[in-house]
Amino acid sequence: MSRTAEIRLTIDLDENNVPTEIFWEASEAQTSGPISCQSMMLSLWDTEQKSIAAIDLWSKDTTVDDMNLYFYQAIHKMADTYYKATRNQDVSKLIHEFGEGFGGKVGLASNQDNTKPGRAKPIIDLISLAEDNQSRSAK
Repeated sequence: MSRTAEIRLTIDLDENNVPTEIFWEASEAQTSGPISCQSMMLSLWDTEQKSIAAIDLWSKDTTVDDMNLYFYQAIHKMADTYYKATRNQDVSKLIHEFGEGFGGKVGLASNQDNTKPGRAKPIIDLISLAEDNQSRSAK
């Protein structure tokens, strides 16, 4: 039996149409009611036009550090989603590696070379975690 699920976005804007608050809610979410967030990226694929429509928003109080961490996590999430959709582990790993390079460039912990003195340890070893998840889901 089919059903319909709903995702709703509410954006509060200042007098210059800059987002001040972003809320989302989903009919199938674990919680009820609107949930606050600072930034969002919504990408919609048009298969006929072979193009993407995107809505990228962030509230005006989002810090550069928050945006860096947000993109770092989003890149890794895209790698996981890509793997789920294609089962292409090599490209998924490549996207994860790009994410780690990005993390290193913006000052987040990186998996690239943690043997050097003073080098920060990774927030989480996302590449190994993704490989473990991919191995389990392939079984």
